[in-house]
Amino acid sequence: MSFLDHLEELRGHLIKATLYVLAFATAAFLCKKIVFKHILFAPTKINFITYKGLCNLSKALGMDESLCISMMPFEIQSRTLAGQFSAHIWVSITFGFIVAFPFVVYQFWKFVSPGLHNNERKTSRGFIFAASFLFFLGVLFGYYIICPLSINFLGNYSVDSTIHNDFDLDSYIGLVRACTLASGLIFELPIIIYFLTKIGLVTPDFLKKQRKIALVVILIISAVITPPDLASQIIVAIPVLILYEISIFISKRVLKKQHKKELQTN
Repeated sequence: MSFLDHLEELRGHLIKATLYVLAFATAAFLCKKIVFKHILFAPTKINFITYKGLCNLSKALGMDESLCISMMPFEIQSRTLAGQFSAHIWVSITFGFIVAFPFVVYQFWKFVSPGLHNNERKTSRGFIFAASFLFFLGVLFGYYIICPLSINFLGNYSVDSTIHNDFDLDSYIGLVRACTLASGLIFELPIIIYFLTKIGLVTPDFLKKQRKIALVVILIISAVITPPDLASQIIVAIPVLILYEISIFISKRVLKKQHKKELQTN
């Protein structure tokens, strides 16, 4: 195929992926009450499952009710004429992309797979499942861990008692969207390392040597996206560190298979 033919093929897959996103976005748009009341704004309620879990953990550790949430002293408001309608549109699109992620990855795979050898297709058969599973796991981690911690801290933070928190709707949605999507993409680290190892840009030894730097970077990221307390940073940092170690193991496996294949060829 010529370069233009490849572009045409890519355009077809992008259109199909977009249609999947739009289909789920339309469903989310029609299910406004479920998406907004029961999902988007759920972390603003004191009976949210994460807050209950933290409270139970606090009591189990003998810390009384130090981690229990008693109130959310803020309100969410829309200050523009089209604010709520615009929020409805963009939340639906974001929701559509998250739900349609496996289909988007499938279209990407359909575009790339013809250029692979048969054995490469076989070894990469679980790519769609693995990428989708890690993405959804990251989204859930962002929604149930990072979002509640951030919302609770920022909602209760005050420089003076005379100031009342009234958060703009776009600001709140932006926080939830950033936490969930960023976590979903961060959890794709093993997949990224797999492909970087396949093309020779990353090795297990390199990842081991950079472990200390990676640890510092992970702690910085967790400090930025979570409240400034040690417990929250550790909660966020531990899964990412585990993913980094898994990535080293995956890189080892890839190189081992490549070395075995070279020996069989020779």
